[in-house]
Amino acid sequence: MVNNMITDMELKTPGGDSVSLIVSSLRKNFDEGITRDLAFRFQQLDGIGRFLLDCEQAIYEAIQRDLGRAPCEALIGDIFLPLQELKYTKENLSKWAKPEKAPSPLAMQPAFSKVYKEPRGVVLIFGTWNFPITLTLTPLIGAIAAGNCIILKCSEVASHSSRLLASRLPQYIDRRCLQIMEGDASLATSLLRERFDAIFYTGNKRVGRIILEAAAKHLTPVTLELGGKCPCIIDNNTDIKTTARRIVFGKFVNAGQICVAPDYLLVHESIETELLFQIKKALEEFYGNDPMLSSSFSRIINQHNFQRLLPFLTENGDIVVGGKVDQETCYIAPTVLKNVRKDAPIMQEEVFGPILPVIRVKDIDEAIAFVNTKEKPLALYLFTESSTVREKVINNTSSGGVGINCIGFHSVSSTLPFGGVGASGMGSYHGKATFDFFSHHKSVMLHPIKFDLKIFYPPYTITKFKWIRRLLLMLYRPNLNRKNN
Repeated sequence: MVNNMITDMELKTPGGDSVSLIVSSLRKNFDEGITRDLAFRFQQLDGIGRFLLDCEQAIYEAIQRDLGRAPCEALIGDIFLPLQELKYTKENLSKWAKPEKAPSPLAMQPAFSKVYKEPRGVVLIFGTWNFPITLTLTPLIGAIAAGNCIILKCSEVASHSSRLLASRLPQYIDRRCLQIMEGDASLATSLLRERFDAIFYTGNKRVGRIILEAAAKHLTPVTLELGGKCPCIIDNNTDIKTTARRIVFGKFVNAGQICVAPDYLLVHESIETELLFQIKKALEEFYGNDPMLSSSFSRIINQHNFQRLLPFLTENGDIVVGGKVDQETCYIAPTVLKNVRKDAPIMQEEVFGPILPVIRVKDIDEAIAFVNTKEKPLALYLFTESSTVREKVINNTSSGGVGINCIGFHSVSSTLPFGGVGASGMGSYHGKATFDFFSHHKSVMLHPIKFDLKIFYPPYTITKFKWIRRLLLMLYRPNLNRKNN
């Protein structure tokens, strides 16, 4: 294979020369057409499936060492989700990759129009640390399905998961189309100096801006999955007990380190007391009287993020439940705050941890108005049994996606495009959306050579102008409402 000359040491070296060598090698492989064959793509996708099944136990162990995540949560979040994405992609890839017929305008007849899906080329994917397996493999599945060559930069923050991907995944996927690299910010900087045909990034806004700026130099298309403060509105017309359980599960899984976790609650004032009681009850049911002793509750990824979260526990509201911390193990108890001011420090940035502020509102209108004072979130949640309230919130707010009476489910469906809007990101992925991002949709029109409509050729006489105008207006004149409103 061409890339056998690249050693594992070079793959982990954050140097410009080795990075350029890898990119050049992948581009050579792409230009040779290795990845365009559908059979080749299916083989690589099968390799990802075998990796997930063969390395299942190793994945549990790596996730446990990085995040303290329970095997059951890792099974759902890091084995099932990429397998679901893989299965859906394999079932639909042949259809997605096939040229699509398109209608041809009457004035251009006879003509035959199609849209061809061609791979973009050599693409760059940045993995992330909170779900280091599934949020790395999901975009990778789409990039492979589209026929690209890929550089995959794993997150150094989740070091055990990164090492697992870098050491084991290449055993299942042809290295002529995929190179996995480990390294810190200096490696990312070296990568961003190179020209790629598409860049996919999941992470925070600060790095997202850096990537967008670097991509602009080469006019490279980018998908950014960034996050933000996801609001959760609780109407008084809801089942409070079920609502509380779903909020607790959606917020505190992985210790709240999820980009689509509810960042704060906007609760109708008439049900706040009962909801807080049911949330506390659900926390005890899920994690026991002391979640620190529970094998089902995760830890904060590292000391940096642990220290970032500590100020949110003080001077932001009254602690309803939680508040306990242990620096040595990066433990922060699932914590709920009430009497939180709308301008409190915790309301100024994404929490991304197991701390949940609660704000009272008098009605849905107040909740909508507050949401609209913030940057557009990646997800918005609403708990209500009222269809009127549901439509009002959907139609009067903007967010990447919406979950009604559920937390996060819309973000893991292979049949729904997932992505942000405004400050929460750009572009979308999952299922066909991932394939589409990593593909160029090339328009092709065929005209029979024997049919040549000479009326459109110069010279343009007055008579010819009149005939052309009459023809075009006959074919394309729209029906216009001439009433003055």
